[in-house]
Amino acid sequence: MSFQAASRGAPLRPPPVRRFVLMGLQQFREYVQRGGGVTVPVVLPMLPSQILFNNLLYDSSQLPTDNVDPEQLARPSRWDVGFIRRFMLFFGTVSPVSDFVAFEVILWVFHADAPLFRSGWFVESLATQALVILAIRTRRIPFFRSHPSVPLLIAALGAITVGTLLPPAPPRRPLHHRRQPSS
Repeated sequence: MSFQAASRGAPLRPPPVRRFVLMGLQQFREYVQRGGGVTVPVVLPMLPSQILFNNLLYDSSQLPTDNVDPEQLARPSRWDVGFIRRFMLFFGTVSPVSDFVAFEVILWVFHADAPLFRSGWFVESLATQALVILAIRTRRIPFFRSHPSVPLLIAALGAITVGTLLPPAPPRRPLHHRRQPSS
């Protein structure tokens, strides 16, 4: 049930806390990613203005309008510390590996200098953050067996679109973005 349904008179139930815990654990990926990016000798990590704008776009895409799966509302659930540990170990390992593969593509395929690398990292980071949230919002198969609310989906895709269109756009200069090769 969404918050819109609750406003139409349906009983309001809080969304499962599990989703917010997993969203918080996703930040672990960001720490590993930024720490690993520092080790790449040719580039600098994203600039503070880029990190702040990335976080602003991402945070503004997280609307409290999501649909909650009925089985998650049927009865209270217990904390599964083992699941959280497995999620953190798996996601905390797989996600940074995919980020480092993206780093390699940006560096060796696009032959990126520091400004281009930062711009590519900005777009990749924002897109993966938004898409991961859409995936971990349910225990079902995302998009096939459980659908996010339309406002949440539009907001997430809108944040990705703004982040992708920003490097070739005129406002890129204050954020120190550089036009992507495909632009």
